[in-house]
Amino acid sequence: MPGTQLVEENYTHGRLLEAIREGIGKLGKTVDSVQIDDLAPVDEFHIGGRQATESFLDQLQIAADHQVLDVGCGLGGGSRFAAQRYGCRVTGIDLTQEYVETGNELCRWVGLSDRIHLEVHNATSLPHPGETFDRAFMMHVGMNIADKEALASELYRVMRPGGKVGIYDIMEAGKGDLAFPVPWAMDREGSSVASPAAYKAALQAAGFKIIAERNRRDFALEFFSQLRAKMKSAEGPPPLGLHILMGQLAPVKIKMMIENISHNRIAPVEIIAEKASD
Repeated sequence: MPGTQLVEENYTHGRLLEAIREGIGKLGKTVDSVQIDDLAPVDEFHIGGRQATESFLDQLQIAADHQVLDVGCGLGGGSRFAAQRYGCRVTGIDLTQEYVETGNELCRWVGLSDRIHLEVHNATSLPHPGETFDRAFMMHVGMNIADKEALASELYRVMRPGGKVGIYDIMEAGKGDLAFPVPWAMDREGSSVASPAAYKAALQAAGFKIIAERNRRDFALEFFSQLRAKMKSAEGPPPLGLHILMGQLAPVKIKMMIENISHNRIAPVEIIAEKASD
């Protein structure tokens, strides 16, 4: 069961902003010319990257006048995509100070700091008043949150009536122990993977109605197949990519992720829930 310090230690890089700045330089860009799409390979830290983000967030029917909460925002890739695509305002929260500081700087680089603000907070104890947000989403976050009930309860509290919540997480798919390390944890102590049934039970206990569910296992296997093909054909890692976030263990973590999904121990799953209107 991961504590907040263990989670932050897993993700802290040390010189993340500098590494990203070096990466965009290799792309022939500067902080003044870089675009959101240029950053996508490094700031979409979940299976499927930008393609998955687009397919997932479109289901939430986000409008320009919505206040949106990005739970476990990381570098804010999902926040920036949402703000640009839908014209909404986004508040992102994450445990990792370096991610939040780096993400806010990336928002300034692409001219979105007026619509996005990333903050360091715990998803199970949010500082925001009740009924603050119209939409909320989280992508590959719950694997580091042991108390799914507290998470669901906080999401329900801060959502306005009629609001929708989207969860895209790695969830239990069958029996068998996970092979470690994986992108979200070095070992069992840092992992809190749960079944779709556990997520839905927590959401329903909080008061949400489940309106959609989709298992993305086949999509994940195809994504990793394409990723491996690109890695084999490339001369070294790309200027920007998830290897920057995962460090030297990136190949091992990706290999273990593929093994776990291939053996049907886990799978990426989407769940969409709604808070009843008054």
